Amino acid sequence: MEDIRWKKFTLCGDFTTDLRSLYMAWATPAGLEKWFLRKADFYSITHRLRTGDEQIQKGDAYTWYWHGYGNEEMQKGTVIDANGHDMIRFTFSGDSIVTVSFKTLNGLVIIEIEQTNIPQQDDPEKNLLVQCQIGWTFYLANLKSVTEGGKDLRNKRIDLVSCFK
Repeated sequence: MEDIRWKKFTLCGDFTTDLRSLYMAWATPAGLEKWFLRKADFYSITHRLRTGDEQIQKGDAYTWYWHGYGNEEMQKGTVIDANGHDMIRFTFSGDSIVTVSFKTLNGLVIIEIEQTNIPQQDDPEKNLLVQCQIGWTFYLANLKSVTEGGKDLRNKRIDLVSCFK
């Protein structure tokens, strides 16, 4: 019998940055490139490439490129929903679904990431729950660092193997 505990996880982070700025850091190609991706291409339903500061929309297709890797390593997916103010949902690795939600609580903005529909793998090195949870934890920390005046923690050198990609 399949253990459903390995099919989803939820993470959250608290931020002193305003909610709108944090939403735009997730909802625009330029925003994502400041803390997460080397390059974020989003294409509208009509296959038009969105500009850097243009908000993503439901139905957009994306191609993401990572720091520390060449152009042959990419992530492709679809924006399932983006409501313009506090929620974004997209397909991700292994046909999983990621939902990012934003809310204010006690003067902070809370970002919650939920990844569901994760296919099970016996090999821990290939286990998407483990690998994605590690990745999202790092990128939430990097978003906090970048938006709250700190450094960008990503390794941007393709010639240097590092955990911080």
